[in-house]
Amino acid sequence: MTETIKHHLNDAVLMAYSAGTLPEAFNLMVASHLSLCDTCRAQAESFDALGGEVLEQMHEADAVALRPECLEATLALIAGGPVTTPKEDASQCAVLPKPLRDYVGGDLEAIRWKPIGMGVKQAILPTSKDASARLLFIPAGTAMPDHGHEGTEMTMVLKGAFQDEDDYFARGDVEIADSDMHHTPVADIHEDCICLAVADAPLRFDSLIPKIAQRFLRI
Repeated sequence: MTETIKHHLNDAVLMAYSAGTLPEAFNLMVASHLSLCDTCRAQAESFDALGGEVLEQMHEADAVALRPECLEATLALIAGGPVTTPKEDASQCAVLPKPLRDYVGGDLEAIRWKPIGMGVKQAILPTSKDASARLLFIPAGTAMPDHGHEGTEMTMVLKGAFQDEDDYFARGDVEIADSDMHHTPVADIHEDCICLAVADAPLRFDSLIPKIAQRFLRI
């Protein structure tokens, strides 16, 4: 599927993911994208390898004698299996990538949508408080309110597509927005759009009604 993905994660995000420094919500975003994208998965694996080499060199420089029980503990961890991001099977018909299905507990039928206006629905996912994660359902042709960003927001298309002033985003594509971006996403007219959106700060709306609703909708 990677040949259809045009908007990828950047190196800074992938390096932070490999280093384990991202918030839970952003980890969920990256893992979901990697399961769909060969390009980003290969880049993430290269950062993993680089980090492993650095740690090995540090270990050699600071080598100390280990207690005998350390070997048993390490073998027990290995027996538990590594935490990996598997490639999505292209033959599967699921809308949600596997890491997201595992997190939600199923595919679309497991999502508990709540309406937020104009036919748009959201499902806020339980994550750590340092960042939020939500699934968004946007009816075909519907425009989201004009908004900017107080921090970083990453949005990945799971079904359908949307476009804004910058580009067109389809399944697997990720848009990374920062405090310099101001846009009006519009779902493609041909199909309802479902996205995963994660953010480390509230959105900045221009219109009064979205500003009032923001507190209640946790956006």
